[in-house]
Amino acid sequence: MVEVRQLKKSFGEVAVLKDCDLSVDKSEVVVLIGASGSGKSTLLRCLNFLEQPCGGDVFFAGQKIDPQRDNLNSLRAEVGMVFQHFHLFPHMTVLENIVEAPVHVKKEKREHALAYALDLLNKVGLADKKNAYPHQLSGGQQQRVAIARALSMKPKVMLFDEPTSALDPELVGEVLTVMKALASEGMTMIVVTHEMGFAREVADRVVVMHDGKIIEEGPPARLFSAPSHERTKRFLSQLSSERLTGQL
Repeated sequence: MVEVRQLKKSFGEVAVLKDCDLSVDKSEVVVLIGASGSGKSTLLRCLNFLEQPCGGDVFFAGQKIDPQRDNLNSLRAEVGMVFQHFHLFPHMTVLENIVEAPVHVKKEKREHALAYALDLLNKVGLADKKNAYPHQLSGGQQQRVAIARALSMKPKVMLFDEPTSALDPELVGEVLTVMKALASEGMTMIVVTHEMGFAREVADRVVVMHDGKIIEEGPPARLFSAPSHERTKRFLSQLSSERLTGQL
């Protein structure tokens, strides 16, 4: 479904991605982990060209994407993205936030978009909040609305960039529950997260990044119990220590 070959990205003199190769099959859930600054979010943003790669190739559904030739807005309609911060329109209700893109970008009939939006609100457990405004919702509720908004475009792939990191700990679970349900329904997902429990339970494959490179990948049961790369061992050990001291 998604493939990158020899992907490179630099900001000025700083190389953030260094010849990354990654492929994700249909209905596969891939979780990207690694220390802050390792390139995880940049890799995710290059997949739908929110960041323009400096080199390498991106393929979607078997087709090489040429940003000079292809309609990137059409690509982004196929690749939903949920960010760390919710980016909801504050002057619109929950329902209006969800129908905005299908109506104005995909030119769907409003009544069809509204019906689907209500189905999505049921899916994320927020049907009773359809007429609320973002400021009236908790952070976890806003993130669930953001997921529904991304799903309203009927994407083939969902990208999640640390979707729970801005939430209070007691709100994380409600967002992860929605993500687990999506995975169980066969949605292709690429997730940047520090929620190792989610990675263990839901991921088909965990990919470890360090210094702009993919250094290791494998099924979570193997990678978490017996990582082969020394940097992965140090990263997982540090996460365990931070949990014990209450820093995460």
